[in-house]
Parts: sequence; C-alpha cells; structure tokens
Amino acid sequence: MFKYGVDTLTVEKAIAIAKNNLKGVVCNTAIEKVTTCRKKVETIANSTKAVYGVNTGFGPLCDVQITPNETSKLQENLLITHAVGVGKPISKQLSKLMMICKVHALCQGYSGIRLSVIERILFFIENNILPVVPCQGSVGASGDLAPLSHLFLPLLGYGECYFDNKIMTSRDVLDKHGLQPIILKAKEGLALINGTQFILAHAIIGLDKMNYLLDLANVSGAMSLEGYQGSESPFKEELHAIRLFEGTVHVAKHMRFLFKGSQNIASHENCVRVQDPYSMRCIPQVHGASRNAYLHLNELAEIEMNSVTDNPIILSETEAISGGNFHGQPLAMALDYASIAASELGNISDRRSYLLLEGKYGLPRLLTESGGLNSGYMIPQYTTAALVTENKSLCFPPSADSIPTSLGQEDHVSMGSISGRKFNQILNNLEYILAIELMYAAQAMEFRRPNTFSNIIEANFDIIRKHVKKLEDDRLLKPDIDAMVNLVKSRDIIVN
Repeated sequence: MFKYGVDTLTVEKAIAIAKNNLKGVVCNTAIEKVTTCRKKVETIANSTKAVYGVNTGFGPLCDVQITPNETSKLQENLLITHAVGVGKPISKQLSKLMMICKVHALCQGYSGIRLSVIERILFFIENNILPVVPCQGSVGASGDLAPLSHLFLPLLGYGECYFDNKIMTSRDVLDKHGLQPIILKAKEGLALINGTQFILAHAIIGLDKMNYLLDLANVSGAMSLEGYQGSESPFKEELHAIRLFEGTVHVAKHMRFLFKGSQNIASHENCVRVQDPYSMRCIPQVHGASRNAYLHLNELAEIEMNSVTDNPIILSETEAISGGNFHGQPLAMALDYASIAASELGNISDRRSYLLLEGKYGLPRLLTESGGLNSGYMIPQYTTAALVTENKSLCFPPSADSIPTSLGQEDHVSMGSISGRKFNQILNNLEYILAIELMYAAQAMEFRRPNTFSNIIEANFDIIRKHVKKLEDDRLLKPDIDAMVNLVKSRDIIVN
C-alpha cells in the first residue's frame, strides 16, 4: 500500500499504481495536512487582501480582484479557458500517471484543495476512468496548463474519458457511476492545473522504458560482439577501475557477466586482431554515458514526484507565496540530456549492425551464404540508419528555447512538455533499432557454431529463434522485424 503525501513516490511505485499492482491511499496524516491547508485558503478567500489565484484573476489579470461570490465561477472558467490542447491524445497510461502524480502533490498539504476533490480523482484512478488529453499545447511553465486542464475537466462534467475500452463524454461517465460534477471553490482550479505532471509522467514512462533498453543494448552489443568474434579485454575490471564513471563501470561489469563461460570468446583469444572497432570495444564508455544520463534524470524525476509544483503555495492564513515551482526547467534540461543519451544507444547499435554485414572474420557478406541471388540482411540496416538520423533530428533541445506568453507575465518558459514527448519518441525508435541488431546478431552467431556462448546469451538466442528463424534464402523480412520489435516490447529478452 502506498500512502499519498506521506510515502516517497518512485518511478517503480508510480508504474505499479498505474498498473493496479500497488494501491494508493490517502491516510490520516495526509487528510490532516489537506484539511488544515484548506482552512487557510478559506480564511484567505474571505479576506480583503489580494492573493493571486485565490481572489484575483490569472496571469496578466492578477491585478483584478474577485469577490467571494465569483470564486467558483473563476475556478471553473480557469479550466475551461485553459483546455486548448491539440494533437493526438496521450496514452491512457500517461493520463493515469498524471493523476497519480497530481494526487501525491496535492496530499503534501500546500495546495489548499478540498479532500473531496482529491477523493474524486482517486475514484477516477481506481476505476480506470482516464481523461482524454491532447498531446500538444503546453509550454512547460506556469505548469502544464493545457494538458492538466483537459485532465481535470471531467471532474466538472466536461471533456471526454476512456472507460470500458471506449471514449465517452465525461458527463455520461459520471452519470454511469451516479456522480455529480464537482463545483470548484477558491484556489482549487489553480491547484489542479498548475504543476509539471505532464512533463513528469513522460519522464516516468520514459525512465521505465529506458531502464530496460539500457540493459538490452548491452545484451545486443554482447551478442553482436560474439557474432563478430571480438575481444572481451576492453571490459576487464582493471581497465575501468582507473576511470570510475558509474555508468561505465556498471556496463563493463554487465558485459563481463554476459560473456562469462563463453567458449566462442575463448576460441579466438590468440587471434591476430589487435583491436575491435569503437562500436564494439567502447560499449562501456558509450552505453555507460547513456546510463549516467538515465541516472541523472531518474534522480531529478524522483525529486519532482515528491514535490509541490502548483502556485501559489499556501504557508499560513496570511501568507501565500506566488513563486515558480511550476517551472519545468529542472526536468526539461534533464529530459533533453536523456534524449541525446537514448539516441546514442541507437547510433552505436546501428554501427554494430553494419559491421556484421561487412563479411569480415569468417562472416559472409550481408550475413547470407548465397549472396547475389539473395540480398540477405542488406536492407534492414537502411531502416536503422533512417531511425538513427530521425533520432538525431529529435535531439534538438526544446529547453534551449523560450517564447513569452501571457502578455509577457510568463516571459520565460521551459518547453519541457516537448522535451518529454521527444524523449519517448526516441525511445520508441530505439526499440526498433535494437530489435534489428538482435536479429542480425543471432544470424551472425549461427556462423560461429559449433562454438557455444554464455548461458544467458544461449538462452536469448533460443528466445529469438522462437520468433525469427535463421535466414537461409531471401524472404519477406517485415514480419521478422515486427516479431523482433514485439519481443523487445514484451521485455522477454533476458538482461540479467
């Protein structure tokens, strides 16, 4: 059981709650924090002192004070006017993760929202009522305003939701469960739509995927090196003990594990080759650098998961600070760094695939014994080359850009929402690139028989062969690529 607002949220826990493998609850400690803060907001709302978002307008209209009688309409208008997202809807998992992260932030007790509103969001989470949220429209500062507005419109009976595997109007979903739309009160609309939960959800889902792909890249690299009959000496512990980057040391250790007991590696220890190309022998340095970027993003994302990122922050009955905790720059820059890191995993993977096609060191050209009539595995590398270049083009850092909004009141924004989306696009392309390398590596390993490999490499070879048979004569390769991609997505390849 996970206690919102009390326990520490992690990537693993957020994913587990989203998959219904872990139940999130609002415990008494969180209830007390929420209700205490709500009383402070009500005191502020009934005072004559102007406090941003509680009894004033928003953005450049912060100088317009709102009467207590207009408070509810002000908060409803906020969600309606800010729900201007465009583009395809985000995935249902992302929508759910956004709600999970928002509940955890609200339960910290600094946002001033009523417990009943939090309980309604929890009802949506637990019953898989998942709001339809367009993917574009956030500039990543003053919060992810547009996507969060779409996320919480259904509380008010507006917008649409995924429910029972179909899209329904939110009003129909509420009616189906015998629920009335919520009427927002002072500060509640602002608490809902100010925050970085769109950026954060993309970071969480990307980190979860990247964690596996980092290990899978080591496996595909090891299988390629086995097929290439490269050297294991660049992975020796002594080499990496004198350059202690965390990611590099980790990757070298993983590679030694993947080669342990390989008869194929031992069979050519005394060959005439002096060294392998960089894409083989620099796996620890390149994959390790990508792992360092992953570790950095993971650290920052977990800080953000356990932070309060709306505005203003309620400290007392007389003090509400209008600061900038909603600004997405801390995650935006790290997401751009991680995007480069994920792209480089694909870049070096494509180079290894190319090496296996060259016809060197006992491998036939294009990994086919009957080249000429047969093209063998010539063309899938074109696909990896295209995906690698696409990923490079996606590495432009949105966090380096800013366009003023809100009549200049919001004059520097993070664009972190775009960073998060591009990060996941790159990871999706990486799945295809690694799938093709694994297919190539398994084919190359066929030409090293009767040599045997480590237990884990042999097990993965067998898994691949259950989905894609050895290529003898030319055949339609698209089904093979699709099968390999599905295998990668299933995470059935053994990495540890």
